[in-house]
Amino acid sequence: MVDVTAKAETHRVARAAGEIRMLPATLELIRSGSAKKGDVLGVARIAAIQAAKRTSELIPLCHPLPITRVAVDFEIDAGTNSVRCTAQVETFGRTGVEMEALTAVQVGMLTVYDMCKAADRGMVMERIRVLEKHGGKSGDWVAP
Repeated sequence: MVDVTAKAETHRVARAAGEIRMLPATLELIRSGSAKKGDVLGVARIAAIQAAKRTSELIPLCHPLPITRVAVDFEIDAGTNSVRCTAQVETFGRTGVEMEALTAVQVGMLTVYDMCKAADRGMVMERIRVLEKHGGKSGDWVAP
């Protein structure tokens, strides 16, 4: 692990996003709430929040962080037959929360896949990325 002992504790924020593309019928199952396994986006939101909190258990050499806030949103896009997941994670600490935000997004989309795979095994997760980060020595960064 990187030694962060000398770093200042600051308010740190990271926002990440990704999309999962699917068949129109699968998107309708999600939108209508009629998927066999239940409320897809509700369960995916809880999974994403849990994943952010457990990132250090999943990613080797990732610092365990005292997360102060996790917000996860899903947006249905009928035009592209996709669901967009956005996660914002915050802490007051010595290292950033980019990995926690990315993990939240990915696990949220994996949960969507798991809950809908009986209807559509060809779903594609894509465009997973950090959108912005704030705080720390390196300051603010926003994706171009």
